[in-house]
Amino acid sequence: MQRIPQHGVLTAGALAAALAPSADALAAQAAATQPARAKTEQGAPNVIWILLDDVGFGASSVFGGLVETPNLDALAKQGLRYTNFHTTAISSPTRAALLTGRNHHSVGLGLFPETANDQPGYSARIPASKATVAEILKESGYSTYAVGKWHLAPVEEAGPKGPFNRWPTGKGFEQYYGFLYGETDQWHPQLVEGTRALDDDPQGRHLNELLTDKAISYIDQQKKPFFLYFAPGATHAPHQVSKQWIEKYKGKFDAGWDSYRAQVFANQKKLGLIPQQTVLPARHPNVKAWAALSAKERRLYARYFETYAGFLSYTDAEIGRLVNHLKQTGQFDNTIIAVVIGDNGASKEGTDSGTTNGLAAVLYPENDIDKQLANIDKIGTEYSSPNYPLGWAQATNVPFRQWKQDANSEGGTRNPLILSYPRGIQDKGGIRAQYGHVIDLLPTTLELSHITPPAQVGGVKQDNIEGTSLAYSVSDAQAPSRHLTQYYEINGTRSIYHDGWKAATLHKPGTAFEKDVWELYNLKDDPTEINDLAAKNPDRLKTLQALFDSEGKKYNVFPLKDTLFQDFARNRSIYRDQDHIELTPDIGHLFSLTAPALNGPYYRLTVDVEIPASGAEGVLVANGGRFGGSSIFIQNGKLHYAQTNGYESALVSSEQPLKPGKSQVTVQFAPGLWSGAEVQLFQDDKLIGKGKAPVKYGVAYLSYDEGFDIGRDLRTPVSDKYKTPYAFTGKLEKVTIDYKAPLVDRVVANVNQRVLKTLVTFKK
Repeated sequence: MQRIPQHGVLTAGALAAALAPSADALAAQAAATQPARAKTEQGAPNVIWILLDDVGFGASSVFGGLVETPNLDALAKQGLRYTNFHTTAISSPTRAALLTGRNHHSVGLGLFPETANDQPGYSARIPASKATVAEILKESGYSTYAVGKWHLAPVEEAGPKGPFNRWPTGKGFEQYYGFLYGETDQWHPQLVEGTRALDDDPQGRHLNELLTDKAISYIDQQKKPFFLYFAPGATHAPHQVSKQWIEKYKGKFDAGWDSYRAQVFANQKKLGLIPQQTVLPARHPNVKAWAALSAKERRLYARYFETYAGFLSYTDAEIGRLVNHLKQTGQFDNTIIAVVIGDNGASKEGTDSGTTNGLAAVLYPENDIDKQLANIDKIGTEYSSPNYPLGWAQATNVPFRQWKQDANSEGGTRNPLILSYPRGIQDKGGIRAQYGHVIDLLPTTLELSHITPPAQVGGVKQDNIEGTSLAYSVSDAQAPSRHLTQYYEINGTRSIYHDGWKAATLHKPGTAFEKDVWELYNLKDDPTEINDLAAKNPDRLKTLQALFDSEGKKYNVFPLKDTLFQDFARNRSIYRDQDHIELTPDIGHLFSLTAPALNGPYYRLTVDVEIPASGAEGVLVANGGRFGGSSIFIQNGKLHYAQTNGYESALVSSEQPLKPGKSQVTVQFAPGLWSGAEVQLFQDDKLIGKGKAPVKYGVAYLSYDEGFDIGRDLRTPVSDKYKTPYAFTGKLEKVTIDYKAPLVDRVVANVNQRVLKTLVTFKK
């Protein structure tokens, strides 16, 4: 792709000298009939995009928060802070919009890959006609790298055989190292390099460190301008970090979330990040006053936030390590760095009282404060999967109301942006209030890099980029906003912004969309959405509602869907339509969602083994880990079935040792309607043990963070009876899984599915 000069405010003085088009570029421009070449101008800037996860507007010190982020502070002091920048309110949609410069429904990510359907706006299949920033820059001669969270691959395409065209390396990234889905254990991450699932043991190293090391190694490999997409799992749950970072904040949040909100709000006004007339919204009715909490609750909840704060500060330190490497290698001044602090507002998913058991809280909310306190020293370690209570989500979203998932509110959608480019930004430490959205970052980057959006990428004609470049604002703090209209929609909750006004509705899943109550706000005068003007301005409200409808039709938002949680509960395994599955040990590590389902349906799992006369031990099949999973293993000569949901565990063992030689060992799992699952163990069809395992609403456990293995148990152990990987020492030939249940079990499964769908609708 040829590069052409952009004549504007950015090409003055030293910047013009640095970025003036080369003779080769001018010659290519003159020879319009010749194909574009993948060649960059001498002095073309490097580009780094950093996207943090689940960070509220008022968390980091760079935006007035009480969590120290000195490296982000330093980037902002020699760059710009954008205070009116927006995301989509949730993970995958934000990432898809960011990387493509198009609205999330426009590229098929109206929700998650885990909830995809055949509707164009929700298919989770980014069209080739809407190329990513990596594809564009690669054609322009850049090296392209990604590390960290992806969360854009359809579940049925995440198996070991692909297809891989929607993995990072299929979307323009020459190198990728990270994790494919929404979250992963920070101490025992599920890692992929390229298209290969890794077995690597981090040996006690944190995911942040691994990602930064890999990013630096990629940078050191390149001999031309590079684009790096750096997307750590931080600070999405689980909040895990070393003790030294947690101890850094010991006692610093004992005053609680109400005090935090007041202090940060004052800081933000002092720093000029919000207008002086801004009003702080009242505490949410679902959040208790800190003073009304018991001493036990205050102690526990403070520790949750000390851990989160340490996690965010450590992430900032790793960003600093990356930036320092650029400085040491002389690349910093000519690198555009954009940091989006959060892919949505702060997370409300930690429940009212927090959790140490991650997704297990969906089935078993942890309301027992004494039980949580008993594990307080484990919070942040590999023996916990924590998320903070709701009160801290509101606190770190200061000054806005609501939080992640709520596309109607600034608390769900407004996130800070830092733009650093020492060679191209003169107003060091400037603040910008122009309206922006994640779809704007791609055209901004192209304009600052002097790259024209290509007409074709990979031979495919490109649809228009839907974002608006923010480059006009870099040298003019007072320039009027150019991005005037933006819709938002997540799981039926929706809003529409136009030129300072906003109409919005918070939808309750399961209710009729036409009955939703809309609100109206003048964000220029009321940025925190305190004064609903719908009753006073019905005509303006109707006009904005009509605008939402037209934008929704334009970008594939319709038909609306509000079934996020039911869709998440569906079986999307690549084996989901098979009643009979045969697997061999060479299949490698499978991601839990793509693997055969072992967490709820009836199944009969048989392993063909050969046990030496001297005996054998180890895991035959494992799915999930410490915070949700099941494992079939041999130990002390006996066959065992272990299961945990993160809250309670079960162990069913054979009554006598297994016979040596070739045989088939079998586990039959039959969930009951009210009384858990009946588990039976067999060798060569002879019953050798039985017992029960817990099941709730048809679900035995949630194993999202960990995967499926044959002949071993990678990551964390399902059972404390062994240490991972506990590889099987006998011979394992194959695993067979049969799902065709007896009639009574099919009836039970159907009832459980109905109960589960009702539950998730009611809970949300």
